[in-house]
Amino acid sequence: MDKIIADKRVSVNEEGYLTNFSQWDKEIGKALAEEAKIEMTDRHWAVIDYLQGEYKKEVPLSIRKVNNSGVTNIKEFYQLFPQGPLKTSAKIAGIPKPASCI
Repeated sequence: MDKIIADKRVSVNEEGYLTNFSQWDKEIGKALAEEAKIEMTDRHWAVIDYLQGEYKKEVPLSIRKVNNSGVTNIKEFYQLFPQGPLKTSAKIAGIPKPASCI
């Protein structure tokens, strides 16, 4: 299905995750963060950049993997994205919901 995000028509699934990563840009990321009531900082963007890099390498994501990334730790990850850190950050990053998320 299509959705207008940041004045752009993008393809999303029933949970609102982008289904075509090439449609993502930072404006869409900001708009998705606003929907999640998250004010993005440099720390948030560092996590987003990491997640996108791992997605491009086709590496499965998990909270444990993010914790061991050197980008953030679990405590900060939950502070940055309190409503489900991996699900929320993946949605903002424009990548599919990780298989490790229910």
